[in-house]
Amino acid sequence: MTAVLSRDAQERTQVRGRARKGGLPPRMRRVAAVNELWTFLILVALVAFFTAAAPGKFFTAYNFTQIGVNASIYLVLGVGMTYVIITAGIDLSIGSVVVLAAVGAGLYNIHHGGPASGWTTVGICVLIALAIGAGWGALQGALISSGKVPPLIVTLGGLGAALGLAQLATGGQDPAGAASADLQSTLGYGRLFGVPWLVILAAAVTLVFGLVLARTRFGNHTLAIGSNPAAAQRAGVRVGRHLVKVYALMGLLAGLGAVMWLASYGTTSIAGHSTDNLKVITAVVLGGTSLFGGRGSVLGTVIGVFIPAVLTTGLIVIGVQQYWQDVAVGLVLVAAVYIDHMRRRTRERR
Repeated sequence: MTAVLSRDAQERTQVRGRARKGGLPPRMRRVAAVNELWTFLILVALVAFFTAAAPGKFFTAYNFTQIGVNASIYLVLGVGMTYVIITAGIDLSIGSVVVLAAVGAGLYNIHHGGPASGWTTVGICVLIALAIGAGWGALQGALISSGKVPPLIVTLGGLGAALGLAQLATGGQDPAGAASADLQSTLGYGRLFGVPWLVILAAAVTLVFGLVLARTRFGNHTLAIGSNPAAAQRAGVRVGRHLVKVYALMGLLAGLGAVMWLASYGTTSIAGHSTDNLKVITAVVLGGTSLFGGRGSVLGTVIGVFIPAVLTTGLIVIGVQQYWQDVAVGLVLVAAVYIDHMRRRTRERR
């Protein structure tokens, strides 16, 4: 079978080669090849800036705990989006899929005990949310792979369709009693050794799928498809089937995000997820995953998720209006895409 190298692997090889020619020591060569390092330095700079701008207000245990909790759902979504973008795809529907999965689980909970429902009902609600998310993602993946419809168009249509179905099912209003009190008291507000369960769950998802991307054939095939789908096909990778799996994974994690949202906020928040795609794509691209496919890592996404989270919290602490926070996140996304584009052009010139 013909070996299919990802763009990430090629880039790292080129960087190491240039470092050797420049006579850099081995440690500096490794540093030069790590994209995530630069993203991490940006995160550290933001923390330092807000710490200096608001002494005693930003750099606190409470603030960092809240940042972790607020970022946990977007981290889970970001892991799925990392896989999608590595294949040179995009998923604009994730916010609506979160809403649809939350509505499906919430309506079942309402009709089987409401806030007083037991763990059996909670378990079924979780399965419903995961099934809705995975099913919706698989459907979009099938349209993209078999119908040859661009991911941008499929998921843009999915954004409207999923939200429309959720609104039809609820009349456009958040139903009362959508979350179990048991789910909220444990996953939503519970802690293990002082660490919120939401953060622990997000960390577990990140670790598992980070290892899958870096160490398994599924991860190698994902990188290969994003690097060169034709070459991957010739090497024996079933590109269409794999894309269905990748989008199903994105939907599955959106369903899990819906469960986490219900646990944390106790409501479906039908109107509260319109910018989820912006936040998640920003985080993934900031983490070094290329919008042109073939390069990326879950570790980079972890760092990328915390940049908007720290930015938003820091702006709140120093008293910047909420509307400017959205502007800042949007500008960060544009800057990240521009930098990614320039890096790609530089590689092509070599």
